Amino acid sequence: MAKSKKIKHIAVAGNIGAGKTTLTQLLSKHYKWIPHFEDVDHNPYLNDFYEDMPRWSFNLQIYFLNSRLTQLLEIHRGTETVIQDRTIFEDANIFAPNLHDMGLMGKRDFNNYYTFFETLKSMVQPPDLLIYLKASVPTLVAQIQKRGREYEENIRLDYLKKLNDYYNQWIDNYKEGKLLIIDADTNKFAENDEDLGKIISQIDSTLFGLF
Repeated sequence: MAKSKKIKHIAVAGNIGAGKTTLTQLLSKHYKWIPHFEDVDHNPYLNDFYEDMPRWSFNLQIYFLNSRLTQLLEIHRGTETVIQDRTIFEDANIFAPNLHDMGLMGKRDFNNYYTFFETLKSMVQPPDLLIYLKASVPTLVAQIQKRGREYEENIRLDYLKKLNDYYNQWIDNYKEGKLLIIDADTNKFAENDEDLGKIISQIDSTLFGLF
């Protein structure tokens, strides 16, 4: 069991609607890991951001960066294994560049933001295991509609598609640590125990396997 004690941080990454929160809940229950969720209900910028993206994009990204850094510091101070819903890397490598790309965050703000991220990144450890939920746009849209969050109703398809492109590019170049990719189009872990079992087997062999 000594091997499992070293593992402190599992992170679940994926686009809006990929199923990160559900998978985080299921895995935390199975492994008795402590879940850290993204607090969408108390985010003071989300509603404003979806109403007026250019005005609020920088504020929102700084808010996410701060809350994610706080989580990381807690994880590394603690003694328990934590599973985190979304990572600090996604904010900087996917969401902020995408906003800049779409003309929703100015170059000056983006450069300021990204330089700040680089400084923070040098101070924190990457996760022991990153689980990426890879989902196509139709899957994301179906999940977003199912959960019916009011502020997500205005999300455009081209926005989700561009995020997916950034995610795939980031994952293709991810070298920070162990990585597990789950196809969320075919693996319906939320409603199928057998599918969840497949993910658990993959995690077991990645984290605790002999090879």
